[in-house]
Amino acid sequence: MENTRLPYDPDQNAEEKRALRREYRAIHKNMEGIRQNIRDCTIDNLTDTVKRADKAFYKVKNTTEATLDSSVLMQLTASHAQMARSLKSGLGAFDMDDYLAKLITFMGGHDLDNQNPDDPDADDALLDAPLDWDQIGRRALAKSRRVPVVGFMLGPLSIEQKKRAPVKRAKFEKNKADERKPQEIKEEDIERSVNETTKNVATLESILEETGAVNLFRFVVNPESFAQSVENMFYLSFLIRDGKAALDTDEHGEPTIFGCAQPSDEDFTNGLRKRQIVFELDMATWERAIEVFEITEPIIPTRETAKTKIGNKWYG
Repeated sequence: MENTRLPYDPDQNAEEKRALRREYRAIHKNMEGIRQNIRDCTIDNLTDTVKRADKAFYKVKNTTEATLDSSVLMQLTASHAQMARSLKSGLGAFDMDDYLAKLITFMGGHDLDNQNPDDPDADDALLDAPLDWDQIGRRALAKSRRVPVVGFMLGPLSIEQKKRAPVKRAKFEKNKADERKPQEIKEEDIERSVNETTKNVATLESILEETGAVNLFRFVVNPESFAQSVENMFYLSFLIRDGKAALDTDEHGEPTIFGCAQPSDEDFTNGLRKRQIVFELDMATWERAIEVFEITEPIIPTRETAKTKIGNKWYG
């Protein structure tokens, strides 16, 4: 009866799957033994293992068992290659001279058994004897299905060596007129940016004291500017870091921000711990917050676009 491949079956019987995995583990163990004693292994041992793995393969219906089968196949391939290399490296028992002598005799050359050792001209006469190449050709053809072709034993009559043309690369020359010097940032420019941040943090602190506890999104979202909403979140993080503002959730689960007294060293000694969170405010969240909380006016007034002069240019 000819074996047929069974289709993929995710609901294969669990006991059948366990038995199949045990079989593949046994084959793996057998292959490890073969590879460790490859010199004592024979072709029959590998052939029996291939038949055993082939029999197990027709019970494979899931990807896990298919992976085990692939692993077995790779082990078999490696073992065959290792055996072939060992056979190739053990050609010391093969006598090339004896093989050529028997080959010449088979093609009708000198007969070693009938050679007269006392005749000094016997060797020269035997070397001049014609050889029947057709006889060895017919014997070799019986072992091969390849169609004989006409060719030369030393390859083609003429071989033209290809010369690689040298590649000339154009030299890249920089134009001095196109070179630009990096813009220099001075210390007063950095100080101006730090002072601007400190000023805006103080502004948010005073506004938070006036408003009291307020929804986080209502406080920081500016419906007129997404960029300033992100800036407001940035400035608010300094207040939370310094303990001047706290973030909590109300009874409805909404995030609420409110001012608080800055903790002292004694508070930290008594077990107060700082906690940090990462809040992402993208364009979609900003638009959604405006829609959900119906924000029409910003609590934090819209600031004028700050301009910084770096070198001879102004940046806003």
